[in-house]
Amino acid sequence: MSQSQYEGLISNDDPNAIHLVVLTGMSGGGKTVALRALEDLEFYCVDNLPSALLPQLVEAATRGDSHRRRIAVGVDVRNRDEDFQHMPKVLSALANTVQVHLIFIDCSDAVLTKRFSETRRRHPLATRGRSLADAIAEERRLLRPLMAIAERVIDSSDLNVHQLRRFIATGYAQTTAGLTLMFQSFAFRRGLPLDSDFVFDARCLPNPHWEPTLRPLSGKDGPVREFLERQPLVAEYEADTARWLDAWLPRFEADDRSYVTISIGCTGGRHRSVYLVEKLAAHYRATREGVLTFHRELE
Repeated sequence: MSQSQYEGLISNDDPNAIHLVVLTGMSGGGKTVALRALEDLEFYCVDNLPSALLPQLVEAATRGDSHRRRIAVGVDVRNRDEDFQHMPKVLSALANTVQVHLIFIDCSDAVLTKRFSETRRRHPLATRGRSLADAIAEERRLLRPLMAIAERVIDSSDLNVHQLRRFIATGYAQTTAGLTLMFQSFAFRRGLPLDSDFVFDARCLPNPHWEPTLRPLSGKDGPVREFLERQPLVAEYEADTARWLDAWLPRFEADDRSYVTISIGCTGGRHRSVYLVEKLAAHYRATREGVLTFHRELE
């Protein structure tokens, strides 16, 4: 996909505008991934909300001290009582007070069938006596009114999890100030992420993998964090990486770049790289909007 396809999903002409992104589409298409990407961009996110409750959500989220300018809601067929014929009226009424963006994530039937088969997940409309193919067809019929009025239809058939996340983040980063940063962890043994702008190698650091009690955990877990925080070399590596990024990221912002991916790898992509990604993301979230994380080997 070209850069032009990523741009313009949200205009930021009015810095005080309230944006409501409604994510819908086919089960297995990637709505959860898209919602996580928006959550990383500091959208207030709610999943599987009945459309009738959208006005109350917007009112509650935008009033008083809890005022939020970016809201994202996932709507899908898991809510069996939802009447998708009525949603266009709800969204039309909301458009009088907020900027509404209806995004439909589509996917080919063949890819959806493969995804459900590989993950052994049950389609929400698959019941006794209804095949997966019939469930997918029924879902398409139910969602047809929303697809017809969607601001954007994103086909995720040829996108992996990270590519879809990047697509969403790049398009909606316009609601944040400055450069959007994606920090991602990976395993060198599975190859480099091809969309990396910068790659850092953490294989030189002490490895929690060799501690039997830590091996099944990840860099997000307390015992692993505590182990790595006790290692002076890890703290030095983290500080040096942050200093390097602090020195060079402004050059990219000055060059009108809107998105930079920083990849940190270790042998298995579960401990050291995950820990460093979380630490660096927290460091930059303290001073800027639009900081995302992705752990390739944990997805």
